[in-house]
Amino acid sequence: MNQTHVQKVRILYKTIHRLHRGLPPELQILGHQYVRDEFRRHKGCNPSEAQVFMNEWAKYAVNLAEQLGIRGPKFAKPLGQSLDEQALNDLRDDQIAQLYELMLAATQPEVLEAEEAQAKAAQESKDGGNK
Repeated sequence: MNQTHVQKVRILYKTIHRLHRGLPPELQILGHQYVRDEFRRHKGCNPSEAQVFMNEWAKYAVNLAEQLGIRGPKFAKPLGQSLDEQALNDLRDDQIAQLYELMLAATQPEVLEAEEAQAKAAQESKDGGNK
């Protein structure tokens, strides 16, 4: 059966979510949110961007499956993978900022939550002054 692009996206999305079930709870939540946001963000991208997007997320799924192992995370190698210097140099500024936010969320969730609360409070006071 020839799968449509939408079917392939849905299968990859569900596969990644299933793989996230093998992660520790805090990483599982972070992973689910990040994947959902990224797939939504790229919903209307052009075909060439969609191909790169799908390839990179497929690589992520394979990498995570290898790290989790078939017997589960207790028997697998440590989770995560370092980025080499070339991969970092290839990122756009907005991607670097997003990567930094993801790193903060993974390593210091309370710091990111406090920053978001401050930004929200500042926005609300700004909006309140304009009414």
